[in-house]
Amino acid sequence: MNRVLILIIFLACGLLSNAQINEVGIFAGGSNYIGDIGKTNFINPNQVALGLIYKWNRSTRHSYRFSFTHSKIAADDADSKASGRRERGYSFENTINELSAGFEFNFFDFDLHHFKPQTTPYIATGINYYSYNELYFFDGIVREDAKERGISIPIILGVKSRINNDFVIGIEAGVRYTFTDNLDGSNPKNNDYSNLRFGNLNSNDWYVFSGITLTYTFGENPCFCPN
Repeated sequence: MNRVLILIIFLACGLLSNAQINEVGIFAGGSNYIGDIGKTNFINPNQVALGLIYKWNRSTRHSYRFSFTHSKIAADDADSKASGRRERGYSFENTINELSAGFEFNFFDFDLHHFKPQTTPYIATGINYYSYNELYFFDGIVREDAKERGISIPIILGVKSRINNDFVIGIEAGVRYTFTDNLDGSNPKNNDYSNLRFGNLNSNDWYVFSGITLTYTFGENPCFCPN
């Protein structure tokens, strides 16, 4: 009976040691897009981006992350260094609502069960489901055709630090590769507007979120079992 009890205790400790701390919080920053209108800078936030984020820390090196982010993206040819774009004079604005599920990897151990200062760079990826407006240009003015949804692939780089027992702060920048060339109205899907297409029709658009995350940690500490 004692052996069975000891076995149960060790099994319970083993299970509890896998109970991980969770994080829930906010993302605040900016957005920009990379495409056929305006600047071509990789990171150049010009619109506000806000979101909610949740992480399940599966180990000190990796976690699963889920988020919702809302932002507008906008660009203006007048801001471009390319003379052809400046002469064309197009501008647009679109709205992005993104649901994301992914995986985050820490370059160094980041153990939320130890209440000590910790910092690590990290990389994250996954898959996003997002909505946007299908656009087209007519007489130099952008017009909205329909609501669209798509998939994008994120590549996120960041650095995070534990600032006290309850909160983690981070700074990150994440590009999203999309499977559309019409976040900006340059390549409308509607064949009725096929004669209005312009720009590089063989290159899809990207959008970028960069900013700060602040998360609150909660969950059970691991069971400290005898060796």
